[in-house]
Amino acid sequence: MTDSPTILVTGGTGYLATRLLADLLAGGADVRTTVRSADRADEVRAAVRRAGADDAGLSFATASLTDDDGWAAALAGISDVYHVASPMIQTADPAEVVVPARDGALRALRAARDAGARRVVLTSSFAAVGYSPKPVRDYDESDWTDPATPGLPAYPLSKAVAERAAWDFVEQEGGGLELAVINPTWIAGPTLTASARSSLALFTGMLDGTIPAVPRQRFGIADVRDVSAAHRAAMDTPAAAGKRYLVLADGPTMTFLDVANVLRAELGDLAARVPTTELPGDEPAPLTIRNDRAKAELGLHPRPAVETIVETATSLRDLGLLGRSD
Repeated sequence: MTDSPTILVTGGTGYLATRLLADLLAGGADVRTTVRSADRADEVRAAVRRAGADDAGLSFATASLTDDDGWAAALAGISDVYHVASPMIQTADPAEVVVPARDGALRALRAARDAGARRVVLTSSFAAVGYSPKPVRDYDESDWTDPATPGLPAYPLSKAVAERAAWDFVEQEGGGLELAVINPTWIAGPTLTASARSSLALFTGMLDGTIPAVPRQRFGIADVRDVSAAHRAAMDTPAAAGKRYLVLADGPTMTFLDVANVLRAELGDLAARVPTTELPGDEPAPLTIRNDRAKAELGLHPRPAVETIVETATSLRDLGLLGRSD
């Protein structure tokens, strides 16, 4: 470990961020992470230790997506930045999600530029790629979700707006700062956190029987471990600067009923309460999401979706998270 951190991960309490922190620490890096409150440092340390990582090289800075305070200190001495933090707010007002997502990304990028950082790897989402209609739902990195799409939910709107703002900032004001973007599909996989948040809440609902019927939706699944690997590869691959990368499991896209069927087939009694029916509605249209660029340029070898689904469920069981979603 060196005396001064050279890597920053924003939003250190999150599902993806804890995995990324653990992987970076396991690789011998000194890492600083941002938290909204210093009181959450012990929570993050416990999470990375669950992965077997040594947290001696982990330090903390207090910063928020919605406030300029703390960002200059968080970036002091940093060369590589992973901007993972993003609001996960359930609201009828899109501005409550869009504004902190966009402004938080710009705060991180501005502080990175001012600190002389080399590269930022930004966590975006397939939500910024494939939520505008196409005659054939076949998506790659050239596709963008149009914020003007009628009826676009707040979360994909926030991701599209924030990622566009990031690219525009780097092009117009970034100086020598490099940007690469990771666009994962729905993230699953073993959790290190002590609560079942985000996508994990749907797993707990299916396994606990509190979701009696699943939504009709087709999507890609990305293993959190593969998403972490993609971030690290995007930081270390010179040619990744200026590019975005879709990340998802090998194989066809799935529905929630497909996920439920995997749980039932693979987990026996643990999946006894998993629903067997879908909510009323139209059958989801076929969906293809292409991750060829991540495989070819980042050397990514995604796990099969079945492995991800099973290991998500068993990690929730092993951490005692079934039956609660706090």
